[in-house]
Amino acid sequence: MVTTRPTLQGTFGMAASSHWLATAAAMAVLEDGGNAFDAAVAAGFTLQVVEPHMNGPAGEVPIILAPAGGRPRVLCGQGGAPAGATIGHFTSLGLDEVPGTGPLAAAVPGAFDAWLLLLRDHGTKRLSEVLRYAIGYAAHGFPALPAIGATVAAVREQFERYWPSSAALYLPDGRPPAAGALLRNVRLADTWRRLLAEAEAAGAGREQQIEAARRVWRQGFVADALAGFAARPAMDTSGVPHAGVLTGDDLAAFEATYEEPVGYEWGGWTVCKPGMWSQGPVFLQQLALLPDEFGRPAPEYGGPEYGGPEYLHALIEGGKLAMADREAWYGDNTEHIEVTVADLLDPAYSVERRALIGEFASAELRPGRPGRPGGPGGPGSPGGRPPRLGRRGSVDATRTGDWAMALGGVEQTGTDPGARGHHVGPATAADGATAADGTTSGDTCHVDVVDRWGNMVSATPSGGWLQSSPVVPDLGFPLGTRLQMTHLQPGLPNSLTPGRRPRTTLSPSLALRDGEPVLAFGTPGGDAQDQWTLHFFLAVALRPAVRGGLDLQGAVDAPNWHQEGFPSSFHPHAMDPARVVVESRIGDAVIAELRRRRHRVRVTGPWSEGRVCAVARDPGTGLLSAAADPRGMQGYAAGR
Repeated sequence: MVTTRPTLQGTFGMAASSHWLATAAAMAVLEDGGNAFDAAVAAGFTLQVVEPHMNGPAGEVPIILAPAGGRPRVLCGQGGAPAGATIGHFTSLGLDEVPGTGPLAAAVPGAFDAWLLLLRDHGTKRLSEVLRYAIGYAAHGFPALPAIGATVAAVREQFERYWPSSAALYLPDGRPPAAGALLRNVRLADTWRRLLAEAEAAGAGREQQIEAARRVWRQGFVADALAGFAARPAMDTSGVPHAGVLTGDDLAAFEATYEEPVGYEWGGWTVCKPGMWSQGPVFLQQLALLPDEFGRPAPEYGGPEYGGPEYLHALIEGGKLAMADREAWYGDNTEHIEVTVADLLDPAYSVERRALIGEFASAELRPGRPGRPGGPGGPGSPGGRPPRLGRRGSVDATRTGDWAMALGGVEQTGTDPGARGHHVGPATAADGATAADGTTSGDTCHVDVVDRWGNMVSATPSGGWLQSSPVVPDLGFPLGTRLQMTHLQPGLPNSLTPGRRPRTTLSPSLALRDGEPVLAFGTPGGDAQDQWTLHFFLAVALRPAVRGGLDLQGAVDAPNWHQEGFPSSFHPHAMDPARVVVESRIGDAVIAELRRRRHRVRVTGPWSEGRVCAVARDPGTGLLSAAADPRGMQGYAAGR
């Protein structure tokens, strides 16, 4: 098939990310003898510089890695709620939701420690060797994306009136950065240089220096600056300045952790995802809800026409059911696990849920009651308790028709200002788009790398956006706002709880065949991530290969869509029942049939849905491949 770009193929190494400079940094590390993990770390730090409206050093990152010859692991770089982040504290301030911006919404930053743990345990390079690309771009400048200027323009008044440290960095001459203008962050470069100097003073060993850098972040000058600045009140989306609750003790106590991935076998594939503290199992549930005929690859595929209305309807309705279960059951509730991923993927439960999919679109939020055979309450009633949704699952949580988007909160989708979700469309004002009330959105990044030895990694960094919180002037970057995903209602799986991770939307993916890692992929997109990547994965799995390998670019380029019939993870947690957002390339006939089936279809631009990246490896031949999304005009793959 004709694609926007070729699927890259080679045998040395492949990288794909949401920004060409991060991809270039990853390839430079591979060319310098580094492995996939070294390259991913270099790309991750570069993304913090060149996509500051999408992620930052004080954000978070989940990583799925597969060392050559080893088993896949999840490395969790999602920090928990600070010790002082209690529901009582927030409600005593007159709040019924965590603000979408400002220091009060900050979880413990997790990305830095996760990247360094990946480098220490699986990389080969020194920290200085992988940080030099980010330092170079921060110190000497990089061409600003149009979206950066659009984002800064959207929050200009906020910066000038309330966040002077952000205005000093992003409005140095009183104007937002012009597209293509060199943008520098000298303070961030100085932060990394000081951190490296202190780490190198601790000893000559590679791992010794990495460990020293981790201590500097958690207990040294970085921690001091973050905790000190968090204690200062700052204006947030509540309209009232609030101080944060993040302290030095919170920062000192955090360490990134390794976990076993959750997985599901489908059609000869095994897909691995992070656990229920993420939305990763939503991907797996959607696979489990597909009719049996979907599981046969081309040319034996016996399901409805790929990309046709029956095909889309089945995916859309299955996605609603999976997202409803996410809202009712997902969370970092390790003290009392009511529902496990195994419960949600149980074949009997999937049959029961699949029976709810009828000819017409549902406008209801319908979580199920998965049960463990022989467990309390019996099948269908875990612990004898029904699903608990809270206010966000009620009818009055639906959208009112305007944008209703909060600064640094819900991420827009496509070119239509009425659409909800992370933006992934063309590099226009919608990228970091401006809402009717002058507020704006953030987004996420992604990177995948595979090397000639067979190491493979997928990571989705996010948070700490330039528009999320005031820049810490001593460091050159802001805190994140991930606590906005939690509930200020007790007793829910995702209730705000000290030490507990907020349920995140970040969801990298790794797929195996015959026990061998074959495919790493992911996308920005918040709530839409595990919808867009499902569509990509099915395009890979159900369509013929090209040139002896997987048709990655064809799968990336395929027309895409997402649905919004569930509460958004982001402040103000709107939902839009039966709403489906589709690219115009899906075609008039398909759109008409979806509308006949009572989907409320919003048609966006032809290239507005997704920013998928992917790399692959054929274990039999060693052939590597990669692809990146043309949507957004900034993601690129490279390799040889």
